Amino acid sequence: MALPPDTVIAMNKVCTRFGSHAVHTDLDLEVRRGEILAIAGGSGSGKSVLMREMILLQRPTSGSIHLFGHDIATLTLREAHALRLRWGVMFQHGGLFSALNVRENIGLPLREHSRLDRALIDRIAEWKLSLTGLPPDAGLKQPGEFSGGMLKRASLARAIALDPELLFLDEPTSGLDPDSAGGVSELILRTHALYGLTIVIITHDLDLLWQACDRVAVLGEGRVLASGSMEELSRHDHPIVRGYFDGPRQRAAASAAQRQRDKETPWTTR
Repeated sequence: MALPPDTVIAMNKVCTRFGSHAVHTDLDLEVRRGEILAIAGGSGSGKSVLMREMILLQRPTSGSIHLFGHDIATLTLREAHALRLRWGVMFQHGGLFSALNVRENIGLPLREHSRLDRALIDRIAEWKLSLTGLPPDAGLKQPGEFSGGMLKRASLARAIALDPELLFLDEPTSGLDPDSAGGVSELILRTHALYGLTIVIITHDLDLLWQACDRVAVLGEGRVLASGSMEELSRHDHPIVRGYFDGPRQRAAASAAQRQRDKETPWTTR
């Protein structure tokens, strides 16, 4: 299958079933190099299932998925392992190990996949933590001592520990107050600008969709109903898309995004 050179992920005719229940039916989706793509949709639309398929945690029932040009159906264990090192994942609830302090959590991928000595790994972990806006000494705390917003930042620091090309963010602002959620949105933009990453976000946060995403794919009826910028989707005529993006919350989020664009900071220039 010939893919455009800027295609990082290509999903074609993907079907996912659990028994008699169909989650995806003939789903097509493309993720382009360097973009911030969000996957949105109502509860039960299959957003998280789609991400698990992208990161090789499960395979679809049928259809094809290409990652960095590789067909996942033909991967050997060695090839799959090599591909996994090219992306990082920020899990919805942090996914940090409670038995390790935060610095040890961030350094864990380096201890597993590099031959660097412990002192250097600790310094790298502190640097990654500082990139997320947390002080280096925060790494000596346990995950349970962190607030929700701090935990999201620490999880992001671990996700970028191996300098990935591709970053997956699962509900990065869920459960946060508006100020903390806004800080995470800004952090995503700053990380994207710093590393030039391709970022895939699973979210239902309208503010995040407006403020940080180049393109949004809306799931429904087992497929991608529409994809495009938030400006384009806000004018879409499909009833599910309109229902998801129309209403007071969407208008408030759009207005907030416009105010943010009016005071652009260097890392938020799209």
